Amino acid sequence: MQRLPSYQIGLWLAEYLNMRCQLCYVHRSTAQIPITTTHSDSNSSHLNHQFKKAFLSSKGLLCPRCHNSVTWLPPYFEVDIAASSTLSIQAATYYDYPIRQAIRAFKHAEDMTKLPLLVHVLRQMPRPAGCHGSNSVILPMPTTPSRLVERGFNPVTILCAYLSQHWGIPIWRGVQRVDDTISQQGLTRAERLTNLDDAFVLIEPPPVKRILLFDDVATTGASLQALARVLNIDSAFFDPSNLSDNSLFDNPLSSHTANLTTVPNRYHLSAYALAHGNAKN
Repeated sequence: MQRLPSYQIGLWLAEYLNMRCQLCYVHRSTAQIPITTTHSDSNSSHLNHQFKKAFLSSKGLLCPRCHNSVTWLPPYFEVDIAASSTLSIQAATYYDYPIRQAIRAFKHAEDMTKLPLLVHVLRQMPRPAGCHGSNSVILPMPTTPSRLVERGFNPVTILCAYLSQHWGIPIWRGVQRVDDTISQQGLTRAERLTNLDDAFVLIEPPPVKRILLFDDVATTGASLQALARVLNIDSAFFDPSNLSDNSLFDNPLSSHTANLTTVPNRYHLSAYALAHGNAKN
């Protein structure tokens, strides 16, 4: 499993020592039992026994009043990834106040005081039906080296580490983002789709058939859509022995193409995000 970095101690302090709600900072936090069903988990009327025991042993991160003030698990939405294939995207909540402000502060200002609240949001998503650590992986939205250097940290990877811990499913990073696209923020849907043409490349074959895509915010779903399309193509596997250590970075688009071996695509793809849309729409 993904080892959580050193700031995990801050989350432990918020959960086991501070004992104050991470939203209002007034009332006492309590453990909240998350909703147990989603569109992909309609028959789940009970939690996995070990997960339930571990979850209820925590002290919680929000007070009941703040927890109940947020709308959890809004209806999922779908985006097309092929002629007869769609990708369903489930968000933990809406991109509304106060979650929107917390995500922005964490993502753009590296405000780690918002991390406990966002971890609480992640915990509201039950593990997808039929998925476990042996048959599934989580693919966080890739970033580029230049953006990582500019920002100094990777917020999606940090959040995905906690989702991996929550679901008991490992992280897989077999897709690379090409370092010549601009930020999606502020673009229209049409511009987002054009901006993401050839934005991702597969650098290793997925180890399992169930791939759970994850992003922090799914505004239009364009990034998740482009990521899913890379995994949905028939040319899914290649021989990594034909690649040099630096070939992917020299020319990430052309270096692997000749080594692809065409095989039928049989991946089961689904996508998840912290937030999407707003409750009024």
